[in-house]
Amino acid sequence: MARIGIFFGSSTGNTRKIAKAIKKRFDDDTMAEALNVNKATPELVAGYDYLILGTPTLGEGDLPGLDADCQNPSWAEFLPELEGVDFTGKTVALYGLGDQDKYADNFVDALGLLYDFVTARGARVVGAWSTDGYDYMASKAERDGEFVGLVLDQDNQKQLTDDRLERWLRSIAEPFALPL
Repeated sequence: MARIGIFFGSSTGNTRKIAKAIKKRFDDDTMAEALNVNKATPELVAGYDYLILGTPTLGEGDLPGLDADCQNPSWAEFLPELEGVDFTGKTVALYGLGDQDKYADNFVDALGLLYDFVTARGARVVGAWSTDGYDYMASKAERDGEFVGLVLDQDNQKQLTDDRLERWLRSIAEPFALPL
C-alpha cells in the first residue's frame, strides 16, 4: 500500500484535476491514486498515516455536497462518516479552491471547515500557505495570518497554479518524507 492517501471532493472537476496533478509527481509506492470522497470509506482514509485532502468552496462558503447542488455526494456527506476516525498521529496537508472575486466574503471557507474537522480529531496539519497575492475580505481558512493549506483560484489566478503547487509540495516534503 502507498504511504500517502489523496482524497478530494469536487463539483466542477477542478479539485480533481489538482489531485491528479499532485499524484502525477509521485510513484505508486509513495502515493495512492487520487480518490473522490464519494468513492472512499472511513476505513480507507484511516489506513493512511499521511493524507492530502482537497476541497472547493461552493456557494456561500459551503463544503461540496448534495445541499450545495452537487450532482453527487461529497465532503458534506462523507465527513459525518469520518466522525469516528481518530486522526491522532496522522499528518495531513490540505488544499482548497475558491473564487476570490465572486466570493471575497467567504473565500475558501470549506478549507477552514475541513481543517477544523481533522484537527478536532487529532491530526497534525502541515502546509500552511501565505495569504500574500490574494485579494479577499474574509476566510474561515485563515488562521494567524496564513491559510491552513494551499489555496488556488482557478477562476482568477490559474496562471499561478503550477508555481504555487510546486512550492507547496516542497513545503510539505519534509513532514511527508517526499522525494522532491
